[in-house]
Amino acid sequence: MSTTIAELDAHAAAAEAAAPAWRAASAGSRAAWLRAAADALDAHADELVPLADAETRLGESRLRGEVARTSGQLRLFAGVVEEGSYLEAIVDDADAGVTPPRPELRRMLTGVGPVAVFSASNFPFAFSVAGGDTASALAAGNPVIVKAHSGHLGLSRRTAEIVAAALVGAGAPDGSLSLVEGREAGEALVRHPSIQAVGFTGSVSGGRALHDLAAGRPDPIPFYGELGSVNPVVLTPGAIAARGAALAEGLVGSFTLGVGQFCTKPGVVFVPREAGFAELVAPLVARVSGGPLLTDRITAAFPEGLAHLEADPSVEVVARGGSGGAEAATPTVLATDAAAVAARPDTLLEECFGPVTLLVRYDGPADLLAALRAAPGSLTATLHSEAGEEVTGIVAVLERRAGRVLFAGWPTGVAVSWSQHHGGPWPATTSLHTSVGATAVRRFLRPVVFQDAPTELLPGVLRDDALAAIPHRRNGVLRVPALSR
Repeated sequence: MSTTIAELDAHAAAAEAAAPAWRAASAGSRAAWLRAAADALDAHADELVPLADAETRLGESRLRGEVARTSGQLRLFAGVVEEGSYLEAIVDDADAGVTPPRPELRRMLTGVGPVAVFSASNFPFAFSVAGGDTASALAAGNPVIVKAHSGHLGLSRRTAEIVAAALVGAGAPDGSLSLVEGREAGEALVRHPSIQAVGFTGSVSGGRALHDLAAGRPDPIPFYGELGSVNPVVLTPGAIAARGAALAEGLVGSFTLGVGQFCTKPGVVFVPREAGFAELVAPLVARVSGGPLLTDRITAAFPEGLAHLEADPSVEVVARGGSGGAEAATPTVLATDAAAVAARPDTLLEECFGPVTLLVRYDGPADLLAALRAAPGSLTATLHSEAGEEVTGIVAVLERRAGRVLFAGWPTGVAVSWSQHHGGPWPATTSLHTSVGATAVRRFLRPVVFQDAPTELLPGVLRDDALAAIPHRRNGVLRVPALSR
């Protein structure tokens, strides 16, 4: 059932009314609200996991781990709020002796206002109602209105009820978190004048449509979308010679994890032509069965995307896995050449969401680099090499094409930490900022400067007694409380 415009207006009014309290809340209060939401999710895991499994078929083990990740994200952002450096507090004391004379200036980042969050299909907890976008927006001091994903509506409704009640129960204002349903409501949410920023995880086409809505408003607002990503992997001759069998096992495990529905799936793998890597991969894939995909739309799109790749004259099928049933997606490995990729990247390097990966054979460094430079922006890029191999040129290209560069690992699995970055050049994301990790809050903050403000009219955090407790810069000098004691 879709949310009506009247219902959306009510949610937006409540969120707008709650926004001043979120911005003004002390670090301790806001952190306590986030931890209350995390505790409520953990306490209701036995109820939520079966709901999620019934709608997504992801399995209890995966889903329990995802609940823990989701509550962990909320607690991480509680720590971010308490630590305080995310505010980027800066003070320049008045100085009449410089040219031009300088007034007292106090700068900080503050919440933008109500934020719209669009849930993802492939992570019903971690990128959904109470996922990273919601957690970071709340941490930044903003109420959130979530657009539920149609693939797990029942779970979304119950999660929203639990988290909203936990926030209010801990002292947060009514309107801190609410839920809307339906495509029309989602589009109206982006256009609603109360909404000041949008977070989205999904397809390039869907994200681009919402991006255009956000940009086309009378008052355009930022749109932070995580869209398509092929996550290139480069295997050098030395790496395959040293550990080819292990690399083959790692690749098969990674591109079939979650039936290939991770945004960090290694979708294209560059391999030396004569290394025999395809022969190592083929028997492993043959032993892997497919599985059901998350939604009817994804189920229909996978064979279409696969057929589009296979239709290119350069592409051949290396191996297919077991079918896993009538509605299951079959794991598939394809192969092509670096020259074809360099010539037709729009065809060969288009993301196919599901258990497929494309091996790209290259004939030396120049061939490899030409194909890599044609690759679209990705969330990740991976290099497997051995000591003594010259790979600086490869690393330089990978750094330009992705937001996270891995060495001797596989990209599936995104640690939630202070230093994590989950973003990349278009079409991986629409901005420079991350959707995972402590700095995800930066998307939902804006700078404001107070000039010659009386102390009693300053935000509490910009007053001298409060500044002493957080990292800040004064007259160009960085001051860190832990170092000043």
